[in-house]
Amino acid sequence: MKRHTLVFGLLAGMLLVSACANTVRGVGRDVGNTVHATGQAVEDVAR
Repeated sequence: MKRHTLVFGLLAGMLLVSACANTVRGVGRDVGNTVHATGQAVEDVAR
């Protein structure tokens, strides 16, 4: 029984870590897209 609990805990931990990594990666992409869009807007206004 302890072994099943350990395996379940490890799998749940791996899922949590992978979800956090995907969230951080997604935030990085969102920030990058926001910076790019802001730069484009500034260029459009400058014209």
